[in-house]
Amino acid sequence: MLNVLELIIFAGLAAIVLYQLYAVLGRRVGRQPEDAPAVPATSSAVERAADAGAATSDDGVALTGLAAVKAKDPSFDVSRFLGGAKGAYEMIVKAFAAGDRVQLRSLLAPPVMAGFDTAIAAREAESRTETVEFLQAPRADLEKAEVVGADLARVTVRFLAEFRSRTKGPEGEGVEDRRTAELWTFERHLKSRDPNWMLIHVDAAEA
Repeated sequence: MLNVLELIIFAGLAAIVLYQLYAVLGRRVGRQPEDAPAVPATSSAVERAADAGAATSDDGVALTGLAAVKAKDPSFDVSRFLGGAKGAYEMIVKAFAAGDRVQLRSLLAPPVMAGFDTAIAAREAESRTETVEFLQAPRADLEKAEVVGADLARVTVRFLAEFRSRTKGPEGEGVEDRRTAELWTFERHLKSRDPNWMLIHVDAAEA
């Protein structure tokens, strides 16, 4: 009889414990997903959430990078831009070597011009001159594009170049073949009538 009584008591305790666990674990806490009707998310809503704060087109679709630049300036063409960027690169490198400050000022933002001018002045103080000859056309690849604010476009280009530098100084003449890898960032107000892009930053890059 004792064994049967003990089993009944244990069974009763187990039932009480299981009921308390169900009362805690099975309780609905807060608002559940099924309490509100499901609202299917559209692709445009997802894109707007992911690109909050990005430039948008007239129909409200979020745009970033190159698409944002093209939305602000439909005439922007990557191939034409990179072709112009390569020409500007050669022009700036040669003008720097020649110490042509007038030409550089028309192509460089003031902070970049200040750095170039310091280097030119140091070379002049040492009575050195330099000329540059490109061994082949530089390679230009689009690295990054963005629109800042309402219409300020910034485009970063990776340049790979090989050129021959000829220098003259008090100790004589020297010739050096160089290979460079740099990131140049150009800037332009897309609503401006001036079609020219200004060089605002130069960084070293991995070849």
